[in-house]
Order: sequence, then structure tokens, then C-alpha cells
Amino acid sequence: MDSKIERGTDGLAILHLTGRLDLASASNFKGQVTKLLEDGVSVVILYLAEVSFVDSSGLGAIVGGLKAARQRGGDLRLAGAQEQMLSLLELTTLISVLRPYATIEEAAAGH
Repeated sequence: MDSKIERGTDGLAILHLTGRLDLASASNFKGQVTKLLEDGVSVVILYLAEVSFVDSSGLGAIVGGLKAARQRGGDLRLAGAQEQMLSLLELTTLISVLRPYATIEEAAAGH
């Protein structure tokens, strides 16, 4: 998995992910989210349009990032998720907790 961080305004950061979010990349991903939160980011948007695959380890890392963000009074939001990720969210019923947004702009607005 490759990633790029884009800092926004008002405590917002966009984490652009590319490739596979799986057992091999989950801990690196968690470290990136933790670092952003420690640096004062309150809302992390995961841009997933170029993520080709997510397994249970990757999904667990996303849920862990959401929990860490919410414990700090923030949020973790998904944007641009592909069909595989959307199906995974529905199958696990996490779609009610990790609401996917179509675009980064919608995720930033939070509605």
C-alpha cells in the first residue's frame, strides 16, 4: 500500500491510499493515522478510490483508527470507496458506523 497525506484546514487531513490494505500494510496504516491524530488532526478522511483490496486486517485497522479519532473528539471518514469496500461494509454491518461518502468534499462537510 502506498499513501499520501494532504493537510487541510481546521484540523482536517486526507490520507490518500493506493493498493491493498491488508495484513502486510495494516500496521503502517494504523501508525499513519495515530501520527496524524497526535499532530492535532481531528478529522481524518481516507480516500479509497485507488484501494484495490481490503481484508479483515485492513478493516480492523480502519475501525481502530475510527475509535482512536473518536476518543480524541474527532472522526475518521471514508471517501471514494470502491465496490469491494462498500460490500465489505454492508456485509459486516459497519456501514452504519463507517458511513462512506462519494467524494472528499462530502466527507469534509460530514453530510
